[in-house]
Amino acid sequence: MLISSRTTTTTVSTAFAFLIAVLLSSAHLVAQQPPGMAESLANLADQPATRASFTFDRSMMQIAESIMDQNGVDGHRLTAALNSVTVDTYRYKHPAFYTPEVMTSIIHNYNAAGWKHLVNANGDPAASAQPHASITDLWLHFRGAEIDDVTVLLRAPTNMNVIEVSGLLRPLDLVHLSGHFGIPKVDPSAVMVAAPPGK
Repeated sequence: MLISSRTTTTTVSTAFAFLIAVLLSSAHLVAQQPPGMAESLANLADQPATRASFTFDRSMMQIAESIMDQNGVDGHRLTAALNSVTVDTYRYKHPAFYTPEVMTSIIHNYNAAGWKHLVNANGDPAASAQPHASITDLWLHFRGAEIDDVTVLLRAPTNMNVIEVSGLLRPLDLVHLSGHFGIPKVDPSAVMVAAPPGK
């Protein structure tokens, strides 16, 4: 798959730090969002967005392997572990209002499909519709004891990011991935907690 646009935001680094905090065992990640999720995410804000998306597939990651090796990262281990990394960024002309009914529907669809929802422990639920800073939601899907998919949703005043990682990963792999494939460096102080039931 070709890169349609290259986007790097500091809020993405926070999401990957949260991801590292919750992954405590090896995980087999396979992209399998609930049906209709792309449309729901595109309609979450009250205004049209410009969308930038990039996906690193296996062949692109193999090309990047030598670059990672030169930077002291075991590129072969990581590229062998990953199937793909996808980041979608939505940019808004004005501060967005994230429609609560659409967000409720997104949460319900993930919950109905068996995903575990994690939210920022320090987040402000009252600011969910009109955030003043980035709000992070993280969904994990388990198959038995293994995680088989991860989706990170970051909502900020004028942009929204959706990150999906697919592959067979260890938590330490996610630390090594930061700074590569368009993923910014992680924030080591980030923490996520389980969302209240039905949220």
